[in-house]
Amino acid sequence: MITTEVTFHELATLMKQSAGVTVDPRELEQAPETPFASFGLDSLGLLGIVGELENRYSRPLPPDAERCKSPREFLDLVNSTLKAGA
Repeated sequence: MITTEVTFHELATLMKQSAGVTVDPRELEQAPETPFASFGLDSLGLLGIVGELENRYSRPLPPDAERCKSPREFLDLVNSTLKAGA
Protein backbone atom coordinates (compact mmCIF):
# COMPACT_ATOMS: atom_id res chain seq x y z
CA MET A 1 0.00 0.00 0.00
CA ILE A 2 1.26 3.46 -0.85
CA THR A 3 1.65 5.48 2.30
CA THR A 4 3.19 8.49 0.61
CA GLU A 5 0.94 11.33 -0.44
CA VAL A 6 1.78 14.09 -2.84
CA THR A 7 2.21 17.15 -0.61
CA PHE A 8 1.98 20.88 -1.20
CA HIS A 9 5.77 21.01 -1.06
CA GLU A 10 6.08 18.34 -3.73
CA LEU A 11 3.45 20.09 -5.85
CA ALA A 12 5.43 23.35 -5.63
CA THR A 13 8.56 21.48 -6.73
CA LEU A 14 6.69 19.92 -9.65
CA MET A 15 5.32 23.31 -10.65
CA LYS A 16 8.90 24.61 -10.86
CA GLN A 17 10.32 21.56 -12.67
CA SER A 18 7.46 20.90 -15.10
CA ALA A 19 6.11 24.39 -15.75
CA GLY A 20 8.81 26.82 -14.66
CA VAL A 21 6.46 28.37 -12.12
CA THR A 22 8.06 29.23 -8.78
CA VAL A 23 5.69 29.30 -5.83
CA ASP A 24 6.30 28.99 -2.11
CA PRO A 25 4.74 25.71 -0.90
CA ARG A 26 3.42 27.59 2.13
CA GLU A 27 1.36 29.78 -0.21
CA LEU A 28 -0.22 26.68 -1.72
CA GLU A 29 -0.90 25.25 1.72
CA GLN A 30 -2.32 28.49 3.15
CA ALA A 31 -4.57 29.14 0.14
CA PRO A 32 -5.34 25.68 -1.27
CA GLU A 33 -8.53 26.82 -3.01
CA THR A 34 -6.77 29.60 -4.94
CA PRO A 35 -6.95 28.86 -8.68
CA PHE A 36 -3.78 27.58 -10.29
CA ALA A 37 -3.99 30.52 -12.73
CA SER A 38 -3.42 32.90 -9.81
CA PHE A 39 -0.08 31.20 -9.21
CA GLY A 40 0.79 31.45 -12.91
CA LEU A 41 0.16 27.78 -13.76
CA ASP A 42 -1.81 27.13 -16.93
CA SER A 43 -3.42 23.92 -18.20
CA LEU A 44 -0.34 22.93 -20.18
CA GLY A 45 1.81 23.25 -17.05
CA LEU A 46 -0.66 21.13 -15.09
CA LEU A 47 -0.59 18.53 -17.86
CA GLY A 48 3.19 18.35 -17.45
CA ILE A 49 2.76 17.75 -13.72
CA VAL A 50 0.20 15.02 -14.38
CA GLY A 51 2.62 13.33 -16.79
CA GLU A 52 5.46 13.51 -14.28
CA LEU A 53 3.31 11.94 -11.54
CA GLU A 54 2.09 9.21 -13.89
CA ASN A 55 5.70 8.35 -14.74
CA ARG A 56 6.81 8.51 -11.12
CA TYR A 57 4.06 6.22 -9.81
CA SER A 58 3.68 4.08 -12.97
CA ARG A 59 -0.04 4.63 -12.83
CA PRO A 60 -2.41 6.72 -14.95
CA LEU A 61 -4.27 9.55 -13.28
CA PRO A 62 -7.90 10.25 -14.17
CA PRO A 63 -8.50 12.60 -17.12
CA ASP A 64 -10.01 15.04 -14.60
CA ALA A 65 -6.55 15.58 -13.06
CA GLU A 66 -5.47 17.98 -15.79
CA ARG A 67 -8.70 19.95 -15.40
CA CYS A 68 -8.37 20.60 -11.67
CA LYS A 69 -8.63 24.29 -10.85
CA SER A 70 -6.89 24.48 -7.47
CA PRO A 71 -4.08 22.83 -5.53
CA ARG A 72 -6.57 21.30 -3.06
CA GLU A 73 -8.72 19.81 -5.81
CA PHE A 74 -5.65 18.43 -7.60
CA LEU A 75 -4.00 16.91 -4.51
CA ASP A 76 -7.28 15.38 -3.32
CA LEU A 77 -7.80 13.70 -6.70
CA VAL A 78 -4.18 12.55 -7.10
CA ASN A 79 -3.86 11.20 -3.57
CA SER A 80 -7.20 9.38 -3.64
CA THR A 81 -6.23 7.81 -6.98
CA LEU A 82 -2.84 6.70 -5.66
CA LYS A 83 -4.40 5.22 -2.52
CA ALA A 84 -7.11 3.41 -4.48
CA GLY A 85 -4.56 1.84 -6.79
CA ALA A 86 -2.25 0.70 -4.01
